[in-house]
Amino acid sequence: MPRAAHELSRVGLFGALPGERLAKLGERMRRDQVTPGQTIVSEGDEDDRFYVILDGMFAVSQEARGPRRVLNAGDYFGEVAPMLDMPRTASVHALTPATVVSCDRATFDEFIRPLFEDRATT
Repeated sequence: MPRAAHELSRVGLFGALPGERLAKLGERMRRDQVTPGQTIVSEGDEDDRFYVILDGMFAVSQEARGPRRVLNAGDYFGEVAPMLDMPRTASVHALTPATVVSCDRATFDEFIRPLFEDRATT
């Protein structure tokens, strides 16, 4: 199993994906190293990438509500914008050095959106 697919297999959201499909998803994900303080998504932006945290810690905040929560390895963010076709609903910035993988809207729609739809029907 390629490295990206192995890393993704440890993320609960992807637990239902068969190995071959997980490998294809891994091939289409982009890996980024993130520095502390770096903002990954900004509230109000029209960006629609979906992110999975492989290591590190991130803070989520909203202008009107302030700090919301902390995300760690295995967590994901950025699903609201592509799911609902709307601007970012929060800002996310790194608290520590971190590694994330992300995908574009087409990859999200093909591989990840069905996972959220399955969760909604169970």
